[in-house]
Amino acid sequence: MSDSHSLRPPASVSEIDHIHLLSEQLGALVLGEEYSDVTFIVEGKRFPAHRVILAARCHYFRALLYGGMKESQPQAEVCLEETRAEAFSMLLHYLYTGRASLSSAREEVLLDFLGLAHRYGLQLLEDSTCDFLRTVLHTSNVCLVFDVASLYSLTALGAACCAYMDRHAPEVLGSEGFLLLSKPALLTVVRRDSFAASEKEIFQALCRWCRQHGEEMQTQEVMSAVRLPLMTLTEMLNVVRPSGLLSPDDLLDAIKLRSESRNMDLNYRGMLIPEENIATMKFGAQVVKGELKSALLDGDTQNYDLDHGFSRHPIEEDGRAGIQVKLGQPSIINHVRLLLWDRDSRSYSYYIEVSMDELDWVRVVDHSKFLCRSWQNLFFTPRVCRYVRIVGTHNTVNKVFHLVAFECMFTSRSYTLDSGLLVPTENVATVAACASVIEGVSRSRNALLNGDTRNYDWDSGYTCHQLGSGAIVIQLAQPFSISSLRLLLWDCDERSYSYYVEVSTNQQQWTKVVDRTRVACRSWQTLRFDKQPASFVRIVGTHNTANEVFHCVHFECPAQLDTEVSEGSPGPDGGGESDPQQPRPPRPSRSHSLVPPPTSSS
Repeated sequence: MSDSHSLRPPASVSEIDHIHLLSEQLGALVLGEEYSDVTFIVEGKRFPAHRVILAARCHYFRALLYGGMKESQPQAEVCLEETRAEAFSMLLHYLYTGRASLSSAREEVLLDFLGLAHRYGLQLLEDSTCDFLRTVLHTSNVCLVFDVASLYSLTALGAACCAYMDRHAPEVLGSEGFLLLSKPALLTVVRRDSFAASEKEIFQALCRWCRQHGEEMQTQEVMSAVRLPLMTLTEMLNVVRPSGLLSPDDLLDAIKLRSESRNMDLNYRGMLIPEENIATMKFGAQVVKGELKSALLDGDTQNYDLDHGFSRHPIEEDGRAGIQVKLGQPSIINHVRLLLWDRDSRSYSYYIEVSMDELDWVRVVDHSKFLCRSWQNLFFTPRVCRYVRIVGTHNTVNKVFHLVAFECMFTSRSYTLDSGLLVPTENVATVAACASVIEGVSRSRNALLNGDTRNYDWDSGYTCHQLGSGAIVIQLAQPFSISSLRLLLWDCDERSYSYYVEVSTNQQQWTKVVDRTRVACRSWQTLRFDKQPASFVRIVGTHNTANEVFHCVHFECPAQLDTEVSEGSPGPDGGGESDPQQPRPPRPSRSHSLVPPPTSSS
């Protein structure tokens, strides 16, 4: 090796990191008398400590031991009330070493340890302990953990406990821990719509709790959490009445409410499994009505054709036919996804109803007057149900309703409904969202919806129609409530256009939402209007300063505006002018003229 080369140590040895030694050596001082200058007395046990270490690690101890009070005197003794010695020992070991062995601690010690972390403001330790507790929840400890989480307002841990108790409600009701719940924690649990046990089981468990705690005022408040109208008359007479915990008037009021109310208006409880499709065999769901039942819940959304891969029912005027799914148990849902058969250009109309008893049905989605195709993403107010019924009311080709896939779940995603229709925030005029161009001429069927706003020229990248005949029509997968859209008019030279825009839900009645027939428009157009239901959007060109063809490069609905891009000033009807910051392709020679390409999108 040449002597001119300097030797540099590798990075791995250029930095010294002996933190493990620091932890071990400080840990050796735990509970040692040597150098200690403060003693804690917990449950009669003495814990010598070093105030500078505790003050450096914890603001609480810094204020306690250096605050000028008696605890700041040399060799002070500090008596800690309402503290368990075993948990305090764990805390001292953590403060000295940064380590704590949670898996080896008994549950009650672990909860005391969590309480100390909360009391002394050790947020990282509190979070780590909560994370560990969420992994070890089971029927015998979840009530105890939830009580502590409620006491210290530990939201994430409390939510995890509630989710566990919801899924194991009958077992939790029979556990010893349930009888030890504080009243506030108890009421939080049993008042949840998602605490999915039978009302009889809940009543009997609350009876046991009341007998153990035995205060009359508490009993009245606790028993008010029982949803008596959900119990049968036999249960009310033979189980509730002999207990003496509810008055005869309470029972009579419940019977009256049960007899006079619609079944679906009763305050049912249901299983809550967020963000997971529960219409699967895994959760016990089954298709109980409809033809070719086996295909609907198999999860295959790719392999279907004219002969297989779908369920169906004949479309009848009285609506008695339908496809009906029975869920494995009463469940809370607010989101349904359907895949309508879409191997050609047909559209369907339908509605969806839910029920608990197959007798009283509530319509949660009504697209019976709208044309829909392919994937349907549907949202509604959360409902407890056991049965879901999908009823087709129209098919543009024949008298049969075909359904390839069905999913339902509860989602926490935010959504906005307007007269039952989803108000989209993301662009739904995309191929991925199952939108399509059904009228208009283009070299590429869905050039208008592919999101490419850069690669267009004289020959490609746009959709057009002849002025005075035809239009550009986009079909969305389902009806939405929309109030904006955005267009990119072809702008490779200085020409300008005039046009108007209409919307429809059935291709028969059209509503004009934008009129730019008397305005010279070019390049990007951002258009806003009053909310309208729409499954179809029709763009009709009325003028082109260069020739007799209207050309549109890009369409989106609703308008998706990048905050870094400055839109032009809106016209009288809300239409934006050209966006100077939007990249454009090079301007081609003016010796060419744009004419409709030979293929059609229709």
